[in-house]
Amino acid sequence: MLGEQLGTISGEMTGLRVLSTDGGHAVTESSFSGTGTLLGVTIKDMGTYESVLQADGTLFGEGQGISMTQAGETITWHGTGVGRFNESGGVNWRGAVFYESAAAQFARLNGTCAVFEFDTEESGKVTGALYEWK
Repeated sequence: MLGEQLGTISGEMTGLRVLSTDGGHAVTESSFSGTGTLLGVTIKDMGTYESVLQADGTLFGEGQGISMTQAGETITWHGTGVGRFNESGGVNWRGAVFYESAAAQFARLNGTCAVFEFDTEESGKVTGALYEWK
C-alpha cells in the first residue's frame, strides 16, 4: 500500500555517457544533482544510474546516490526502476529505492522501501517524488 510522501527532488542531469552497445542493447550511465526535501528536511541529492534499453523500447535502470543535509548528515540510497520515453524527449521513471543512514532524524528510513516517480526532460531538468511503501 502506498503510504505518506517522504520527499521531493528537482534538479538537472549533470552527465550522460554510453557504456556499451553489445547485443543491440544500449547501456547508458546518467548522473544528476538536485535539491529537495526528505522527511521535511532540506537536502542536496546526487546520484548515478545505469539504464539498459530493452527490446520493447522501455528502460531498466539501477542506481545509487547520496543525500546530504545542510548540517552534513548523509543518507545513501540504492534504487531500481523502469523507464518509458515521454513526449518531451525525456524519460518517466517509476521504481523502488532503499535508504541507509546513521543520522537519527533519518533512522526510520533504514529498512524502508520507498517508491518513486522521477521524470526527466530532454533539456536535462529532473523532478521526482518519493513515497513510503507499506
